[in-house]
Amino acid sequence: MVDSRAAALELIKGAYDLHTHSAPSHVNRDLDDFELVREADALGMAGVMIKSHYHPTCDRAIIANKYAGAKTTKAYGALALNWPVGGINPYAVEASAKMGAILVWMPTKDSRNCLTFGNMDGGLKTAKGVTIYDDDGKILPSVFDVFDVVKKYDIYLATGHLSAQESIELCRLGREQGVKMILTHPDWSRTIVPLETQLELSRMGVIVEKVWINVVEGDVSLQDFMNSMRQIGSEGVYLVTDRGQKGQKHPAVALVDCIQTLLEAGMTEKEIINMSHIVPAMIAKA
Repeated sequence: MVDSRAAALELIKGAYDLHTHSAPSHVNRDLDDFELVREADALGMAGVMIKSHYHPTCDRAIIANKYAGAKTTKAYGALALNWPVGGINPYAVEASAKMGAILVWMPTKDSRNCLTFGNMDGGLKTAKGVTIYDDDGKILPSVFDVFDVVKKYDIYLATGHLSAQESIELCRLGREQGVKMILTHPDWSRTIVPLETQLELSRMGVIVEKVWINVVEGDVSLQDFMNSMRQIGSEGVYLVTDRGQKGQKHPAVALVDCIQTLLEAGMTEKEIINMSHIVPAMIAKA
């Protein structure tokens, strides 16, 4: 009988997790940047993305890559367009891209959509949520400015915690403009996007992020999680953990759990390699 844990530990070698949370942070995290990189490196992973809701992480990734002492794992930086960077601010995107950011998220904790569900742990007490629309319901000019910067640096724009309506319109418009787009955790309770729409966006070239924490926390069943990946196709999906929360499993271990569970549920090694190695390596330009 095949040892699924041993198989998962083999498959994680060379894998990426492009959505992790580490300290320093406004939220209580369970490990710092160096520990994040070192734990991933101990398992032979190729890369991890440091995500902060309120600050760009490019400089943190540069320091971690220089001093963490990793042999195989590279840290990557990104930017979330929340209020501390001015919201949907193309100048913040330009500054981060020049520092090596490979991905920009539209507003997360400070998005108008996310705040309608209540403030998240560590969230700012914002009076007004960020949206892609002006008061007349039209797309803000700053969104098009962000498109231009993202295209200039050939990086990816992700939907963050925007509403389903915003995410869908943003992805469609972005692809029309030639922007590399990512649909962020469409299985999470605050950002659910119907599977048929995920399929439509995928056919337009949008990459779909599939988040292990959404299975663990019961936002989506394992069956529906796998069904969506199978219907979209493993070449259009990438796996992430979204882990680093205090008291929870660390990202590298969580990714092993994810891979093991998918193997036991019938996912092939080829499908998992597509979603954990090949697609994220394309995003990271590795």
